This record gives sequence, structure tokens and C-alpha cells, in this order.
Amino acid sequence: MNYRGYRVICIIPARYNSTRLPAKALADINGKPMVQYVYENAEKSGIFDDIIVATDDKRIFNSVKSFGGKAVITSARHKSGTDRVAEAAKKISCDIVVNIQCDEPFLHPVNVRLLLNGLLGDSLADVSTLAVKISACDAIKSTDIVKTVVDSMGYAMYFSRSVIPFNRDNIDLNYYKHIGIYAYRKPYLMRFVKMKESSLERAEKLEQLRILENGGRIRVVITRKDSHSVDTEEDLIKARKLSRNFK
Repeated sequence: MNYRGYRVICIIPARYNSTRLPAKALADINGKPMVQYVYENAEKSGIFDDIIVATDDKRIFNSVKSFGGKAVITSARHKSGTDRVAEAAKKISCDIVVNIQCDEPFLHPVNVRLLLNGLLGDSLADVSTLAVKISACDAIKSTDIVKTVVDSMGYAMYFSRSVIPFNRDNIDLNYYKHIGIYAYRKPYLMRFVKMKESSLERAEKLEQLRILENGGRIRVVITRKDSHSVDTEEDLIKARKLSRNFK
């Protein structure tokens, strides 16, 4: 299965000892582990030649195998999910690598296709990602929600946990929440993980800033479908409620 003539793989990084919600990849959401929701939604997009969970733990590996998925064991020393994705992708023959975080159980398949089309439709982009318009004041101000600003050509200018842009005179502005999934051209992914951690990345704890600081181009695709990520126990409780209506 080649998508528009490209071989595209999806790798789902799943670390066991996540900081705020340990073992969240295995968190039960109404009878299924969270990683299974992510895997099955990737399958529903219908665009991948292969889908692989890259993990550092046998418990996650065995869980994925139990529902019929593919998994590989990767190093426990990786500092980021992208490093884990790169290790898993290194020896796989493909053109595009899509990184879907294991904390995105409700990522709509339409969003996955939008993400990929954004990269394939732009020969100048190294990476593509997603954003959704937000208007709630609490969301705009929340440091748990990453915001992005985009230039007139559709490329990311910056990502921040702070309010960006700062609206000094209260003019009419759009604000965008970043949805943290990425499509990489494989050669760029392999270069990216060899770059040193950047100063802005360290400050914001956002690794995509390393791309911008090194002159990379990130195509931001605006979607109308938001996605509820799971980082805390409160998020997990909400996810269990949302799962009843998610299709």
C-alpha cells in the first residue's frame, strides 16, 4: 500500500515511566489500554504501510502483541519520543515517518490524513503538524496547552506554553492549539535527532523548537477536529467519558 506513491509508516512511541501519569500507555479506557485506541485509529486512517509501537518496556510490548499489533523494544535511554521513533524507523525502508503520541487516544483518522497531505503537498516542508483554533480564555492562558503562531505561508513561526501572540490592544486575533503529532521526511528525521538540544527547547520543554532554531520548516495544517490528549489522572477520567461517544 503506497499512499500517493510514497511508502508511509506510523510509529507510536510509548514509554512506560511517563512523568505525570506512569504507565499511561496501558491505562484502561473502558476495557482497552490507551495504546490500543491510538493504534486502531492509525489503522482507520488507511494510509500506512506499517504501524509499529516503539517502547522501552516488555509490558507495553506484550499488550500490543495481545491485540494483534506490531511492537519493537527500543532503548530506555532516549530523552524524547522522537528519538525513540527514529531508532525504530532507522532500518525500515520508507519515505515518510508519522509520529503519533501514545497519549492521543482520540486522534481522528481524518486528522492523520490531513497531516500527511500537508507534508506531501509542500516540497519545501521538512515536517508537518496540526493545530486547531481555540477561543476559550482558559485554554489560551493554560501553560498545559501548547500554542503556535503561523506565518502567511502556513509555516510555524513559534510554539509556546505562554499566550502567543500577546494581544496588547485587544484586537481581533485567532489563537491555535498545537496537536502534537508529526509527519517527517525520513532523511530529515534522521538529521533532526542528531542535532543538539536547543536553548528554546530547554526553556519551553518543546522539542519542535529545535527544528525552528536550526532553520527547519514545519508546515502547520489547521484542522477543525480537536483531540483530547491524556497527560494526567484528570485527563484519563475525562477520556473514559469521551470514549463512549468516540467513533
